Amino acid sequence: MSPAIQLTAINKRFGAVHANRDVNLSVARGTIHGIVGENGAGKSTLMSILYGFYEADSGEIHVGGKPILIRSPADAIEAGIGMVHQHFMLVEPLTVVENVMLGAEGGVLLRRGEAKVRAELARLSRDYGLDIDVNATVEDLSVGLQQRVEILKALYRGADILILDEPTAVLTPPEADALFELLRALKEQGKTVILITHKLREIMAVTDRVSVMRRGEMVATIETAATKPPELAELMVGRRVLLRVEKSERVPGRPLLEVENMSVIDSRGVLRVANASFAVRAGEIVGIAGVSGNGQSELLEAIAGMRLPVLGTMRLDGQDVPAGEHNPHRMRQLGLLHVPEDRLRMGLVPSFQAFESAILGFTDDRKLGRGPLLDHARMIGDLAAKMEHYDVRPQAPRLKTSKFSGGNQQKMVLAREIERSPKVLLVGQPTRGVDIGAIEFIHRRLISLRDAGVGILLVSVELEEIMNLSDRILTMCGGQITGERKASEASEQDLGLLMAGVNDEAA
Repeated sequence: MSPAIQLTAINKRFGAVHANRDVNLSVARGTIHGIVGENGAGKSTLMSILYGFYEADSGEIHVGGKPILIRSPADAIEAGIGMVHQHFMLVEPLTVVENVMLGAEGGVLLRRGEAKVRAELARLSRDYGLDIDVNATVEDLSVGLQQRVEILKALYRGADILILDEPTAVLTPPEADALFELLRALKEQGKTVILITHKLREIMAVTDRVSVMRRGEMVATIETAATKPPELAELMVGRRVLLRVEKSERVPGRPLLEVENMSVIDSRGVLRVANASFAVRAGEIVGIAGVSGNGQSELLEAIAGMRLPVLGTMRLDGQDVPAGEHNPHRMRQLGLLHVPEDRLRMGLVPSFQAFESAILGFTDDRKLGRGPLLDHARMIGDLAAKMEHYDVRPQAPRLKTSKFSGGNQQKMVLAREIERSPKVLLVGQPTRGVDIGAIEFIHRRLISLRDAGVGILLVSVELEEIMNLSDRILTMCGGQITGERKASEASEQDLGLLMAGVNDEAA
């Protein structure tokens, strides 16, 4: 039987950057095929060529054994290829039905087209267990349900081959498990799935075969059952990678961040954080564990000055922070810096050139200019040095921020905040969408900051990351801190109970 997809000698350049170099890839029908590699390895570029966002400079594409020219997503859809992007392509104010209909309205009589869509969505939901309210407005859905809408869109358009680009980067662990069950169901129905990810646990859990890319080249394709995570990590990075965090025991110093009875409401007046009290001391990492949506994000934003707490007090290095001074600019002046959870909405401006995004929040830095004018040459030089140190690819400070992969965008945000010598660092989802080699680098950098006396407050949906990096762990459920544990004494089961709202004594 001919492969579902056969790519031969694919090349693609973006100026001086050779993103794909003579790439060959064969994907068998009815399988889940993983593609892994560092950020900037060329994975997303290759799949964008297959889906018609880019056209290859040279090479051949065969779908179902037949040669095909794919010059646009319309060509790919006609060939039975669908794609779910890392950042969803949905119109949030519209309903699920309306989003699925977009571009496939079925004529000028929308009512007739809508009836067809509803009937087909009902069938797809039955066949694949995609339980979703088709009348719901997309912006009211969880991230996991929004991803289901994207998959439904692709299936409605007749996709037999489904490409998923970093599909779990924004999902909670339960949502990721639900996605894997869906992918297995698609495979059982004869669909072919291509999974782009940097998470080796996911590759081992759900794929049949895995291909490894490095610096634009395809370096290996292996049966998943015949390999192990350390081998894949070494193939991805080109060297041995530590898959665990190494840190020494430390005695923390004085309190640098003290939060007492802090309560936060959201824009709709809903209480999201209730009477939170804790401290972060010099030379320690305090992790906050909890299922996404339980107040961790709002707590970080309130501490960073992005939200004004309705109750509570805060001290930085022994100094009270009055309500009138509780804003991001003042927090930075006092030495509290922030790596936000959502890099695109809060950490970067995608339309800016990278060197412009790299100074957001620090435009008053005298090193970058004199008086009211910024010196572009200094800004570019400053970012170029950070790009080299943090291995940002490509090392192109003038390139638009949106042109970098998600992991390289994350490295730029981390470099901007970490290299400003913080007293206290707030870190939200530090390794979301980041490859295995960069995760190792980021973890080492956070540990070195901790060893240098910085106080770090860490929020991550990756429980393993929280347990590996933290000295102390707080758990949150329903906006409340439900427990505290020394990391050395914590277990996943114990933390899971606290994250589910079981009281500390029972846990």
